[in-house]
Amino acid sequence: MMTGNLVEVRGLQVDFLTAKGLFTAVKGVDFDIGHGEVMGLAGESGSGKSTIAFSLMRLHRPPALISKGSIIIDGEDVLAMPMHKLTKWRWSKVSMVFQSAMNSLNPVLTVFEQFRDVIVRHTGGTRDQARARAEELLELVGIPVHRLDDYPHQLSGGMRQRIVLAMSLALDPKLIVMDEPTTALDVVVQREILQEIMALKQRFGFSILFITHDLALMGQFADRIAVMLEGSLVEVAPAAEIVSNPQHAYTRRLWSSMPILSRSRVA
Repeated sequence: MMTGNLVEVRGLQVDFLTAKGLFTAVKGVDFDIGHGEVMGLAGESGSGKSTIAFSLMRLHRPPALISKGSIIIDGEDVLAMPMHKLTKWRWSKVSMVFQSAMNSLNPVLTVFEQFRDVIVRHTGGTRDQARARAEELLELVGIPVHRLDDYPHQLSGGMRQRIVLAMSLALDPKLIVMDEPTTALDVVVQREILQEIMALKQRFGFSILFITHDLALMGQFADRIAVMLEGSLVEVAPAAEIVSNPQHAYTRRLWSSMPILSRSRVA
């Protein structure tokens, strides 16, 4: 078990240049993620969760700007990294599972061609080596290897999400950022994929930043939960404490907005 933190974020501020001037979407955020930890990031839409996720991989494009703060991942200063190094660093150290798998996958390329693009670009391996690795990854997430030759539209939503998850594991990253990875899926498939994610984490030891607006779902899988409100972190605590004894009024309101299935039906 490694000591210390894999991720250290301090004073992170992200601004967007608009016609009316700068809009601050993330306001001086501090947080850590330990080795092998699942950190949940909860909050309503527009609170800044995805903005933080994109910041960890420096995926922002203008008009977005990381204007202040530091991001240290596995001892490396992400914000100081030159672009040529950053391109290699992505996927190999930090990968991302985006919110919509259909939008993440290229509709005119087969699944294999998309695996090949990631693997060959970063490792310099051959097409055959990429094929072997892609087959291994699909087996990990329970998809028959012959589906590598399919196009995304030929697959179900759950299969597409599993493929994006498999792709995020291609280079054995230390951190996987998951931005609402199960939002568009039905509850049965959602649970199956989350169970697969936790089994893979147990096997390979990577850390996870798990982003969702569903606090109840997060409470089942996260070690700690950070709650965002209007660009700021208002509460960070172990998941059990967030579930049983939330301290901030906004966290309590998030919990009160969840349906209680055991409640008696009113006639």
